[in-house]
Amino acid sequence: MLNLFLQAKKDSESLPQVKRPHVAAEVTDLAQCEYWRRQVIREIARDVAAIQNAALGEHKIRDLNDHINKLIREKRHWERQIKALGGPNYEAIASKIVDQDGKRALGTGDYFYFGAAKELPGIRELFERKQTTDVRQTRADLQKLVDAEYFGFRDEDDGQLVKLEEEAEARIRGEAIRSYYEARRAEEDEQARMLGME
Repeated sequence: MLNLFLQAKKDSESLPQVKRPHVAAEVTDLAQCEYWRRQVIREIARDVAAIQNAALGEHKIRDLNDHINKLIREKRHWERQIKALGGPNYEAIASKIVDQDGKRALGTGDYFYFGAAKELPGIRELFERKQTTDVRQTRADLQKLVDAEYFGFRDEDDGQLVKLEEEAEARIRGEAIRSYYEARRAEEDEQARMLGME
């Protein structure tokens, strides 16, 4: 086993060290795209393992997290180029992004937080607040909230509604009486005018 490892290491060192292309669309060979994608995945795995150490310091953790997210974007570029060249569609079969422990990585959109980055100041509070607001209620929970007060059966218990209703009723009654007498007076005036003409 050791001989196989040493031989593979020797073979990899004998290959010319070529820098990974910056733009995935420039590579037209499917095998090379697969190779560069695997290299990016290895770098992501190495950095995710390194970011688990909380003793690195806040700046180093933030830099590592930024680098991991950059590598994830680069991996997506390689996967799109592989698909364009007729290779397998890795985006369709990709699983959720997880951290070293196998837990789903926290993140918003295309930016994720791994390992000790989840415990940085500001980030922890951001996701704690988000988790409390995203609690979904089931239909049974909503049914528990429906009672007589929901339908307005206890609105008059505090006495304010009754007072407002009495005031509104008195105002409407006064307006109705006033309009009745005005109509009656207009009718009597009309009758008197008609009698005066005869």
